[in-house]
This record gives sequence, structure tokens and C-alpha cells, in this order.
Amino acid sequence: MKTRVIVAVALLPVLLAIVLGLPPVWTAVLVAAMSVIAVWELLHETGLAPQPRLVAYSMVMAAGVSLWSYFGCPPLWAFCALLVYFLLLFGELLAAHAKLAFSALGVCAFGALVVPGCLSALVRILRMEYGKFYIMTTFILAFTADSGAYFAGRAWGRHKLAPVISPKKTVEGAAGGVLSVILFMVLYGVIVQNCFGLPFRYGRAVLYAVLGSAGSIVGDLTFSVVKRQAGIKDYGKLLPGHGGILDRFDSMVVAAPLTEALVLLLPLIA
Repeated sequence: MKTRVIVAVALLPVLLAIVLGLPPVWTAVLVAAMSVIAVWELLHETGLAPQPRLVAYSMVMAAGVSLWSYFGCPPLWAFCALLVYFLLLFGELLAAHAKLAFSALGVCAFGALVVPGCLSALVRILRMEYGKFYIMTTFILAFTADSGAYFAGRAWGRHKLAPVISPKKTVEGAAGGVLSVILFMVLYGVIVQNCFGLPFRYGRAVLYAVLGSAGSIVGDLTFSVVKRQAGIKDYGKLLPGHGGILDRFDSMVVAAPLTEALVLLLPLIA
């Protein structure tokens, strides 16, 4: 636990400095790098994509999807890129049909398109009006839910939430995560309203907290299922005490697009 806390304390200021202190293009580059690593972890470390070329094609596609959120892409170019990507996948299937299962192509497409598409919601949120305030909301929903559930589970956890998928997660931990997010969202609203003079909708903040916590738990458990099926403990060793990028940002895969949708439908700041 000590290593986990030290790494989190060291990396969080760096993450905030890039997202809040530098131009949005740096966030786009950061998300692209995270997406590329996440695809490597999902496809190579799990062994779900047995062909190295499949992993390489998917990593390139993941970088492109992430960067499109900032730079944009004409529809025709996007269509051509998708067409080339799928033709490459189909070509690998035809060349190794006896050894390569069609399901591997589905995993590749998920890694190359869905994961970076969800993570790049961070870039789209940052470019909104009041984007820097909303990006902090995303971090609160994802990281506070995870940390709150972790510490509440260690202190009071008794009833297993999903014993087969993730034996250490408990119902008490999940409840602690939700309550932690609600508390932090209310405190964040007080800061936004009193320090920046922006009207903040607390009722919607509680809704964000409940839905965001649930989404974070779903993201966490979903990627835990993949690990269990692949027979691995962690997706990587890049972040000591946490594992790989997907071990740390699995909840963000759901929390980021969920926040984007909530902001578009029910903005917190009037």
C-alpha cells in the first residue's frame, strides 16, 4: 500500500500540471501515449492478440483515434483509415486462419477504437467552455471513487462485491467510494462557487457522483474480468503499486465519456 500511495502522490501533480497548466494539445499527446500503452497491455500482455502485427496495427490506430479528438479529421479520411485498419486485420486472419481466431479481431478493434475513444473524452471535455473545471470533475469521479473504495474496503469491508472477478472488492468499499465522491463533489462545488465566482448546481453534482461512482466500478470490474480470463494479475508494471496503465485508468475508460455526456446534458456550471 505504501508504494501505491507514494506513486499516486508523485504522479497526480504531474498529471494536473499537464492537463491544467499546458495547452490542450499536450493533453491530447498524453492521452494518445496512454492509449497506445493501454492497447499494448490489453492485446500483448494478455495474449489475446497472438500476432505481433495485430498489436502494432491497433497501437497506431489507437494513437490516431486519440489525436483526432484534438486535431479533428475529415470524415473521408477517418473512413479510409478505418477501412485500411480493418483490411489489415482481415488480411492477418486470412493469412493465419488456422491459428488466429476471429474473436481476436474483435478484441483488437475494442482496444484500437473503444479504449482510446473513451479516454480521449478527456481532450473533448478540456476544450469545452469551463473545460478545466469539468476535467477536475472527471478526475474526482474516477480517482476518488477508486481511492475511497480502496480505503473503505480495507477498513470496513466484510461482504464481497464480486468475489470471483475481484476478491478484494467489497460492498462496503463500493459504498465508501460513492460517499467519498459525493463529499468531494460538494467540496469542489464550494471551491468553484466561492473562489471563482461561478454558479454551481449541487443537486446535479450529487447525480454526477452517484453515476460516476457506478461507472467507475463498472470499468474497474470489466477490465478485471479480462485479467482473470487471461490469467494475469496486472496489465503491466509501469506504475509500481498499481500495475499498468489499464490497472490505474480502467475506471477512467467509463468515467471520462460518462462525464462528457453528463456535461452536455446537465452542465454543473450555469
